[in-house]
Amino acid sequence: MGRALQRAWLRRGVLAWLLWPVSLIFGLLAALRRTAYRRGWSKTYRVSVPVVVVGNVVAGGAGKTPVVMRVVDHLQARGLATGVISRGYGRSSADCREVSAGSRAAEVGDEPLLVARSCGVPVFVAPRRIDAANALLAAYPATRVIVCDDGLQHLGLHRDVEICVFDERGVGNGWLLPAGPLREHWPRPVDLVLRTGAPEGIDGFDASRRLAAYTTRADGKRVPLASLKGRPLTAIAGVARPEAFFDMLRGEGLRLVRTIALPDHHDFRGDAIASGSAELVCTEKDAVKLWRLRPGAWAVPLELDVDPAFWTALDSLLDAKLSSADGPQTS
Repeated sequence: MGRALQRAWLRRGVLAWLLWPVSLIFGLLAALRRTAYRRGWSKTYRVSVPVVVVGNVVAGGAGKTPVVMRVVDHLQARGLATGVISRGYGRSSADCREVSAGSRAAEVGDEPLLVARSCGVPVFVAPRRIDAANALLAAYPATRVIVCDDGLQHLGLHRDVEICVFDERGVGNGWLLPAGPLREHWPRPVDLVLRTGAPEGIDGFDASRRLAAYTTRADGKRVPLASLKGRPLTAIAGVARPEAFFDMLRGEGLRLVRTIALPDHHDFRGDAIASGSAELVCTEKDAVKLWRLRPGAWAVPLELDVDPAFWTALDSLLDAKLSSADGPQTS
């Protein structure tokens, strides 16, 4: 049903029209919630450092976590101590905790674990982002900026910069859930829009996604991606749009004898694939879970090339917040 819905969200067909009355109720509830925060009936909490929220208004994944990692890398390159907070979608625990490189994805979420391993910054997860932010600052008081992975609709946390991410689908059929992909009406005010795939009707800064030129496995061995050409491979992806990953692999000349598309955030526990003999290739996000079972699986990182003007705009917005917090900062 999930993939059928995602197809239905691209146009206003029969299924979308059948669900349209329900979307009106969703929109009313969302409007009431926004009103509660705007009038102070529900409280928005601030922290002592600027918060950059990276999210989207479209359900089904738009590539926000790679954007989070690029933003973190950029801030670190500027010399700004950075931390990341997240709800930790799909995890079995419901507490506030720090994510370490040795954490289990089932306990902290696959995306926070990927960020912790790839970026090497403090990462905390909690059902309420304010709890994660406070815990992070208590443990790492030198932190200058917090990046929130997702949370554009999490109004309980004050944000200083909002980045909305779109892929080539744009806003789909333009309707709210469940008749369309929108979590909230668009357009709505945000500070920056980053788009991949030139979505129709979406203004913003451009970014392009590509596979890294290398692949790696659990023991740290890294080889050129091109070295896998000619070898029969099983490609596996438990992400929002697995076919996009498979197409990118084929575009690099890899021979995929089998592809396995799984639901987003699939945990791989109990899968027959864990004991198979085929050589596997997967996404980085899948690898943080799959490597426990198949340490020889090859993970291919996704790289994001971003319009330099985006970083100029982000720095300008963030510098104003840093200056008002504790004086001018140098990059």
